[in-house]
Amino acid sequence: MSDKCPEYVERLYAYIDGELTAEQYEEIKAHLLDCPPCLTEYEHDMLLKKLIKRACACEQAPEQLRSSILTRITYERTEVRYEA
Repeated sequence: MSDKCPEYVERLYAYIDGELTAEQYEEIKAHLLDCPPCLTEYEHDMLLKKLIKRACACEQAPEQLRSSILTRITYERTEVRYEA
């Protein structure tokens, strides 16, 4: 386990959801190949995501909620870009 493991684990959902740059994706991918504890965490996160998707597949969020969430995501991404 390396000192950077907490940083990698924190970004696993972004990695799983394809929300990273190609460089960030490759960095985490390489780390997962070399770090069994982080790979185990990744596998748990993937399993959890699949279970949630299967359990919620029959229900769709109301359009107003979906719109609100997408607006918030866009706002957060824009805000982060300006801070960086």
